Amino acid sequence: MSIIETSGLGKRYGKSWALRDCTLEIPSGQVAALVGPNGAGKSTLMNMAAGLTVPTAGTVTVLGGEPAGSPAALDGIAFAAQDAPVYKNLSVRDMLHLTRNLNRRFDQRSAQARLADLGIPLGKKAGKLSGGQQAQLALTLALARRPRLLILDEPLAALDPLARQDFLSTVMTAMADDGVSVLLSSHALADLERVADYLVVLSGGEVRVAGQVDDLLAGHRVLTGPAEAADQSAAQLSTVQVKRAGAQAHLLVRTSGPDDPVPPGWEAYTVGLEELTLAYLRAPGTPGPSLVQHTQPTEVAR
Repeated sequence: MSIIETSGLGKRYGKSWALRDCTLEIPSGQVAALVGPNGAGKSTLMNMAAGLTVPTAGTVTVLGGEPAGSPAALDGIAFAAQDAPVYKNLSVRDMLHLTRNLNRRFDQRSAQARLADLGIPLGKKAGKLSGGQQAQLALTLALARRPRLLILDEPLAALDPLARQDFLSTVMTAMADDGVSVLLSSHALADLERVADYLVVLSGGEVRVAGQVDDLLAGHRVLTGPAEAADQSAAQLSTVQVKRAGAQAHLLVRTSGPDDPVPPGWEAYTVGLEELTLAYLRAPGTPGPSLVQHTQPTEVAR
């Protein structure tokens, strides 16, 4: 089942497209990482999936086919934005009370237990909590709604390394215990490499590559060889990016499997998620929605 499915999805503000021709099928029960530079269309995609923004073009469904923004969809989605949406002058206890009264379903007991485990006092004002504690409070309030889909827009941006680790640990525990699916937008590629099952790379309002992380990594490799042969070899392969460093060149190429032949004079290495993501963000050309459909001209980085 797809937790989010889009077809030709687009959003235009005036004459500018924030997102266009976005076609995705994000599977349920996983952490889907949404990666891209500022202005790539990540928040726009998340807002449309959450039903907060109406598409200009195309369609988006969630939770196995519910129209985004429909009552059934809204009841099954929890959304937490980058700025940890808490009322600074309310106590943690008041935040629990307010959120419980605004939602049809709210697990007060589990929320209080989670906050106790995190050492967050109920009587303290939300504005007096640390950045990490505010993020955890926002996450706790979202999870207490017992969502099927948790959408997190840059929740790690203002957190230190320990707070990021604690936050992601809470997310992974919720997935294991409650079967929550997660769409997580972040610039912290090293953190995403530890938790992501599915990857969507956006740039310029378009999908550059999308797929299961294991499949994407298995379908790419780095070739290292002589710089003078880089252009010729790149032209013969399905090349995403070429980088030169002195007499040596590094090619990130798509492969059909580990048995693909290696050109004479070149050595093949596996690729990591961060290296793969950055290569697609830097590569020019017409983006495509999936590994199979994706074709781009070669970029030569000098």
